[in-house]
Amino acid sequence: MLTLRNLAKTYANGVRALEGFSLSLAPGEIVAVIGGSGCGKSTLLRLISGLESPSHGTVELDGERVTKPHPLINLIFQEPRLLPWLSVANNVGFGLAELDGDDRRRRVEAALQKVGLEQFGGRWPKELSGGQAQRVAIARALVTRPEVLLLDEPFSALDAFTRADLQDHLLDIWSETRPTLVLVTHDIDEALVLADRIIVMRPWPGRILDEIRIDLPRKRDRAAASFEAAKRQLLASLNRSLQPS
Repeated sequence: MLTLRNLAKTYANGVRALEGFSLSLAPGEIVAVIGGSGCGKSTLLRLISGLESPSHGTVELDGERVTKPHPLINLIFQEPRLLPWLSVANNVGFGLAELDGDDRRRRVEAALQKVGLEQFGGRWPKELSGGQAQRVAIARALVTRPEVLLLDEPFSALDAFTRADLQDHLLDIWSETRPTLVLVTHDIDEALVLADRIIVMRPWPGRILDEIRIDLPRKRDRAAASFEAAKRQLLASLNRSLQPS
């Protein structure tokens, strides 16, 4: 269980990035966080990951307070951030140093197979397309079997076809071990395709405006009337979030 209690973050320059953010996430749940610029979405992920400390409130994983980077919490950024001096296989296995060689190799091969790159282990990051590089980043994040995976607009730099393909791959991989996913996105369709719940935020300071539960079966049909109805509800909430408070 990931529990966020009354999180707030004020930076040294006085900017109030986040205020009064409380949320509980069940194991295996997928939650999307969406909202306009300045609503603290990326700050929220950095607080959950332990990369930054809150000015107020706590992040707890299974009752343990998170105060620094945690071995059961991984983060995928907008850019793949692969290490250029390591092969694809060694990038994926970077966090598995504690395993012996055979176990590490088997875990890496399985992770690459899950993202459709089983033949790419010996290649270098510079030889990959943008979509392939992000698949490697997904494999690297999941190979350590985290309990929580944070995604900061991981597909926003990709074309629409590649983005949809990677969304499907992410769901396929998630379905095997079902980590809790927290996804920050500006893409309305992406939030609706992936999430069990969507948190709509209001900016300055960032805080929760609305919580929308998406009770649609996966795999979700973007052309279905139920999908369109959920999209209208989300758009209406986003419009409210941009109105002066």
